[in-house]
Amino acid sequence: MQLEIITPETNLFSGEVVAVQLPGKDGLFQVLNSHAPIISTLTSGTVKVDLAEALKSTKKLNKRVVVDASNKVLTVDITGGVVEVVNNKLILLAE
Repeated sequence: MQLEIITPETNLFSGEVVAVQLPGKDGLFQVLNSHAPIISTLTSGTVKVDLAEALKSTKKLNKRVVVDASNKVLTVDITGGVVEVVNNKLILLAE
């Protein structure tokens, strides 16, 4: 599925992912491929993204985005936001 993580300042990430774990108001939840359409508010916490393929070392990411040693999982700390999932496209508007 396609993921975009956007803040008021910049586009933090855009790319193909396998799964996204999000800090919802009622607790953590995960979105996988072919998820039902959803709009949800988010609270402060960490967004965990399982990438479809390892990031290339030349790809520039914002300093808020942390990538693990395998280059296949990235995390982003947020203070809140809104997420929309429709037709295998996830848009995360984060603070």
